[in-house]
Amino acid sequence: MTPHNHAKPGDYADAVLLPGDPLRAKWISETFLEDAVLVNSVRNCLGYTGTWKGKRVSVQATGMGQPSLTIYVHELIKVYGLKTLIRVGTCGGLNAKVKVRDLIIAQGASTDTTIVKDAFGPYNFAPLADFSLLRDAVDRASAAGMNWHVGNMVSSDIFYHDDGLASYKALIDHGALGVEMEAAALYTLAARFDARALAICTMTDCLVTHEEISAADRQTSLKDMATLALDVAISA
Repeated sequence: MTPHNHAKPGDYADAVLLPGDPLRAKWISETFLEDAVLVNSVRNCLGYTGTWKGKRVSVQATGMGQPSLTIYVHELIKVYGLKTLIRVGTCGGLNAKVKVRDLIIAQGASTDTTIVKDAFGPYNFAPLADFSLLRDAVDRASAAGMNWHVGNMVSSDIFYHDDGLASYKALIDHGALGVEMEAAALYTLAARFDARALAICTMTDCLVTHEEISAADRQTSLKDMATLALDVAISA
């Protein structure tokens, strides 16, 4: 147990899905898992363990942003011994070719956070996904006929930039596909602690075209992402 997690040893499965939103963790667990049990509710950052297709899997909310995620991921790896962590969330689109409801499977993640940048001295560390998880996700998404894109994600600690889309111009010019708030820290911690990580995000609002999903439709649009991530998690 930790100050942020009252789960007991063994309460978590070997693989965990990591939504930021606690209510999304609850939705995934209640919608897709069988025999889901609440294993953590400290600060309402809900965590569950159940089964998917007969195999044990967990879902743990991380809260919003990289500082919050680093707490939960650090503890899941170092205290609870998890080795496979898959972020599932939404993201903004930075490229018009990515349509709303499309999946972005993050091969790498650029960031503005000092959590990643300050740890490497003069070097710019490039946080990357685990290749085996990435390949499995792409193969499964293709076989299921999902619309997917693989590329660089941007993980920003700032949601409201004063200059809006212009703040991402250099990243867009270098092919960045989407922006969210957690993947780079997840990939960095996985590299540091010899774990495997992947981020799969549904694009819900495009900063370039201004196309977006309504709040009412957002939850149902996440089914492809959730089932894909669960299939990858139980096969890892």
